[in-house]
Amino acid sequence: MDLAVVAIAFGAIFVVELPDKTFIAALVLSTRYRPLAVWVGVGTAFLIQTLIAVTVGQAVSFLPHQIVQGVAAAIFAAGALLLLREAPRADAEEAETEEEYAAKANTERSWLGAVGASFLVLFAAEWGDLSQLLTISLVGRYHEPVSVFFGAWIALLVVSGLAIAAGRVLLRHVKLSLIHYIGAGVCAVLAVVTLVELLR
Repeated sequence: MDLAVVAIAFGAIFVVELPDKTFIAALVLSTRYRPLAVWVGVGTAFLIQTLIAVTVGQAVSFLPHQIVQGVAAAIFAAGALLLLREAPRADAEEAETEEEYAAKANTERSWLGAVGASFLVLFAAEWGDLSQLLTISLVGRYHEPVSVFFGAWIALLVVSGLAIAAGRVLLRHVKLSLIHYIGAGVCAVLAVVTLVELLR
């Protein structure tokens, strides 16, 4: 395992996922169900989705190196543009997103029921998410699937844990729009570095 790649994957996925609807979903679910049950359900959904993304990334890495690097650079650049585009309206859409997930979690459940409900909500919401695409790209770029897996999954666990434990406090002090801009900057740096390596 390459700890540098673990750190890169963690950092990239953390800043991209922090302003995402995942954060709001975990926060809202934790107000309806037991927080630990929510975290277990959400973490299990992330485990499966990260495994799938890493598997796809590993399959993609068998393509010619230049194609993989080019696609990775394009995905990083698209991620930067997407985050920049969403940033100005992120703060305004926060309440709407909270209402959406509150409607999905409006019934009392047992501990296992809360785990299952949290799993299903996040599992359904995250397909084709930017963090999944970045995970695929990171595997293609670094050819370190185990390192990327651990970095990405730990980042997702930390983001959901922060949402559950201190989501309201964080949202009072840090604007989602600012986190979008930071995430866009990280994606842009990854795009440029990958493109420079491709053109060498």
